[in-house]
Amino acid sequence: QVQLVESGGGLVQPGGSLRLSCAASGNIFSINTMGWYRQAPGLQRELVAIAINGRMPNYADSVKGRFTISRDNAKNTVYLQMNSLKPEDTAVYYCNAHINGRPYWGQGTQVTVSS
Repeated sequence: QVQLVESGGGLVQPGGSLRLSCAASGNIFSINTMGWYRQAPGLQRELVAIAINGRMPNYADSVKGRFTISRDNAKNTVYLQMNSLKPEDTAVYYCNAHINGRPYWGQGTQVTVSS
């Protein structure tokens, strides 16, 4: 059984930073993509950033220059460094990974940007 466990969410003031982590565990033979999505109240889930093996990461236009995705393949972990946070970044952030040929989701972690 494969599991994704996220951590690092919380409350931060505008302009602040947070770092999200997502660790994959279980019977893992291969991981292709690892990425982050977010869903704000009343809105659809949207892609934030994705890291694909052998390719440059992709980012949503709204986070380019502020967020950085990185992977530690030895630890089966993906990170999202979020800087210069804005109130509109408030959402539940979900980790997504394609493991052993199928997609998996984490449970979500709340990020709230407010003064």
